[in-house]
Amino acid sequence: MWLLGLAWKNLWRNKQRTLITMAAVFFAVILASVVSSLQKGVFENLIKNVVSFYSGYIQVHQKGYWDEQTLENTFYQNPETERKIRQDPLVTGIAPRLESFALAASAELTKGCLVVGVAPNEEDKVTRLKEKVVRGSYLQSGDESILISEGLSRRLKLRLGDTLVLIGQGYHGATAAGKFPIKGILRFGSPELNDKTVFLTLMAARTLYSAENQLSSYVLSINNPDKLGKITSRLKHLLGSQYEVMSWEEMMPDVKQHIQTDTASMSIITGVLYLLICFGIFGTLLMMMVERRFELGMLVAIGMKKIRLCLLMLAELVFTVLSGCILGILASVPIVIYLKLHPITFSGKMAEIYERFGFEPIFPASTDPEIFLNQALVILFLALLLSLYPVFRVLQLNPVKAMK
Repeated sequence: MWLLGLAWKNLWRNKQRTLITMAAVFFAVILASVVSSLQKGVFENLIKNVVSFYSGYIQVHQKGYWDEQTLENTFYQNPETERKIRQDPLVTGIAPRLESFALAASAELTKGCLVVGVAPNEEDKVTRLKEKVVRGSYLQSGDESILISEGLSRRLKLRLGDTLVLIGQGYHGATAAGKFPIKGILRFGSPELNDKTVFLTLMAARTLYSAENQLSSYVLSINNPDKLGKITSRLKHLLGSQYEVMSWEEMMPDVKQHIQTDTASMSIITGVLYLLICFGIFGTLLMMMVERRFELGMLVAIGMKKIRLCLLMLAELVFTVLSGCILGILASVPIVIYLKLHPITFSGKMAEIYERFGFEPIFPASTDPEIFLNQALVILFLALLLSLYPVFRVLQLNPVKAMK
């Protein structure tokens, strides 16, 4: 204990030197935390826009549906299947859907669109569809009206209360045609979804496509995305070979590949960042050793054992680095929260490029507590690793030369 007390007192004998060393660690933790939170925030926002806004984390289809997405590959809605899915404790919601394509038409304009029949309450629990309504109101069970995405309504020059005509092919080749009043307009984060999507009730979709009691998919939400693979494997075993259970990573491999590529690129950038951080911390340690050379030589000369002096130096460095890490975490939290509430937003051509690839042109930050803890631990490890240099110098110290 006397060693810790002496180490703490030594820190404040030269406040300027201690504060400089602490500041190097402090700003290193802030920089690393902000960069990591932005990286994770961008990926979380991408998954939220493209995955949880529409596709869900997991979908259950009839075997072969994903390769040939037609009404002929739909399946009968079965309460027993739903019961098996709900057996998994990590599945928090299940939304039945009937999806197909149709030609959407107004008085003079037409455009191909994705038509999605949903159970309004269940769909809202899984994808929070109600939150996407920017004008009008959300669907209710039994409605014969529709919700139309903002880009599609703009393309067809339609407003609330106008009538949209849908024309397509129904189940077993039946003709699908219907007129529906627009009850609400949706805005999606994904420009692709925002330009082509129409929602109506499951009952109305079945009537339109002459597909009584048919479903194209169950869309599932889960409470722990980190266990996505485990949940998918478990459901495949429960439901058997009649159904295909697919995670969003299987349904959208391009998005997964994009995330993996960006993660690899960010790893290189993070590595360079850590290298710069190491140079900054090492510079302050060199300065400290030069300033204390006479002091250390004198301590050895009057009989202090080098091993105790090494322990004293390590204790001082641990106090300094740990204090810098804690202060860095406390300072980075409000910065990251601000960047989450007020994300970096691109405009002009940069925004157009992002939207062209289906992404929102924003860089939000993630407030995951693990980010702050992990970055602080990494900086702490690097600083303590660099602290071996002063220890090595003490072991090699010649007290006579040090005091000259």
